[in-house]
Amino acid sequence: MDRYRLTDSPWFWGLVFSLMALVGIGLIAPKFDRRQRQVEGRFLGRQQSAIERERRAAGLPPVDLADEAQDREMVAPRRIVPLWTLAVAAGAAAAGSAVMLRREILHNARAVAKTVAD
Repeated sequence: MDRYRLTDSPWFWGLVFSLMALVGIGLIAPKFDRRQRQVEGRFLGRQQSAIERERRAAGLPPVDLADEAQDREMVAPRRIVPLWTLAVAAGAAAAGSAVMLRREILHNARAVAKTVAD
């Protein structure tokens, strides 16, 4: 029987890549938060602007958008696209890969032990 190499297992690589994804998410989190705050702020501004254009087109009195503007700190906790969803997916992939890799290693160890015993 050929010698089992850990790097031949797809579960090993799944574990490595998902752990690297978690590290990457941890490293980009502060920059992502700043960038996402800007993107979502522009989105919310455009959304309010479109609502105001529709109001004016319908003949309703204009509303000053500056009066209805929300403070960034109030909007920040309610991210439209949170980063934790990616972190949970990468964590689940890492956990699943680790479990399957362990099963594969134990299976191969039993196969080797059986071969040696025979």
